[in-house]
Amino acid sequence: MGEGETLDLLELRGISKEYKTGRSVVKALSEIDLTVKRGEFVSIMGPSGSGKSTLLNVIGCLDRPTAGEYFLDGMKVERLSDDRLSEIRNKYIGFVFQSFHLLQGLDALGNVELPLIYRGMGTAERRKRAKEALEAVGLLDRVHHRPSELSGGEQQRVAIARALAQEPLLILADEPTGSLDSRTGKTIMELFQKLNSERGITLVMVTHDGEMASYGKRVVRLLDGRIEREEIL
Repeated sequence: MGEGETLDLLELRGISKEYKTGRSVVKALSEIDLTVKRGEFVSIMGPSGSGKSTLLNVIGCLDRPTAGEYFLDGMKVERLSDDRLSEIRNKYIGFVFQSFHLLQGLDALGNVELPLIYRGMGTAERRKRAKEALEAVGLLDRVHHRPSELSGGEQQRVAIARALAQEPLLILADEPTGSLDSRTGKTIMELFQKLNSERGITLVMVTHDGEMASYGKRVVRLLDGRIEREEIL
């Protein structure tokens, strides 16, 4: 850690999120207090409608809370402008989604390079970084394959490599095994564990699957927008 850095990578204090639907108000999150330290692997678990995805969206600076404070790497971010939040997402956060979000017209290398192009990174540097990320997920022999030529597990590995190539402080995974069979899902979770233990990457994952949640080091259980309990594994 550099001078001035804290062990806590993100801290949520009293985070609430409300949505208006017609005349009624839905409280998706209610007074969430959560701290994630650097190098942790935290699974957020709960039934459908418990607030898991809303919480992940707040952590990922994709949505603002209605109330409360959010500190990411020591920065108070919940009231920043849209442009500044976009910069923070690009610089600090890598996303892995259930449905991969790969562009069919690009090969694996092109998909991994894409966020680096948005950063304005030069061709040689971004290609080098993209190949290193694909090697880290065991896909160096698939760099020129398009998504349609890859299995579901391989496509998710490309998505993980895309997140890795950004060298983020934090990777957020939203039901990353939800579109995969159980065997492939376990392989992806083992890869997450390896990246966490060997590279010290901080991971926060949302899942409804208890078996997948158990790959983390800590499980935060949500119910009706509140933290019901936490378990250290």
